[in-house]
Amino acid sequence: MSNSTGLRDRSVIVTGAGSGIGRAAALLFAAEHAKVVVSDIDEKAAEGVVAEIDAAGGTAVAVVGDLSEQPVVDEVTTTALSAFGGLDVLVNNAGIMDRMSAAGETSDAEWERVIRVNLTAPFLLCRAALPHMLAAGKGSIVNTASEASLRGSAAGTAYTVSKHGIAGLTRSLAVMYRDRGIRANAIAPGGTATGITVDQSAGAVGPTVVRGYAANAGRCSTAEEQAAAIVFLASDAASNISGVILPVDNGWSAV
Repeated sequence: MSNSTGLRDRSVIVTGAGSGIGRAAALLFAAEHAKVVVSDIDEKAAEGVVAEIDAAGGTAVAVVGDLSEQPVVDEVTTTALSAFGGLDVLVNNAGIMDRMSAAGETSDAEWERVIRVNLTAPFLLCRAALPHMLAAGKGSIVNTASEASLRGSAAGTAYTVSKHGIAGLTRSLAVMYRDRGIRANAIAPGGTATGITVDQSAGAVGPTVVRGYAANAGRCSTAEEQAAAIVFLASDAASNISGVILPVDNGWSAV
């Protein structure tokens, strides 16, 4: 991949980079000689990834905080600019699961938190990054959508709506900025072996219904498989690809 990515010395933000897909993506960007802002709510995890990148001879800096808060979004963006001199790639990967709740079981708190973290935070980051990408005349945004962006049977209502929103955000960005050098794409992971957990409500109908469709999911992917798709979409190898929601799901979306 190194011969065609064009990622050397690019300034890259990866959110949710302390673990799972985000960590794998941050490490792979660094291996491609990009400079990485490792953003995560978990300080120890973020600093650990920076240490891994430093030990391998790469360049990274951590920014810790809740990306649903505008000041944290601003800090992440300004850190990329001040530490690395620009902003070339934004990877909106941070997200949380819902409780697999059906609409009638979803509390205001569950709805508002999931939508805020999974959809509003990526929007805020895109809005903060775009002026800098537009001034440079180029940029790549890669969002982490989900199998739940493609169907109604992969998660609860709040998560499913948030990830359908990510698909819409991605396509809107691709259309609005296609003639100004900005590309926007998303991966749609199927089941992936990460540390994310689901706190299901006892006796709720949502988890029971969703489990009924789980047999179609196939094998779980690794975080590294998802990261490879992210880095490809961000890279010059995908220079004519924009507006794509790419399933990385062992064919689940084809079933």
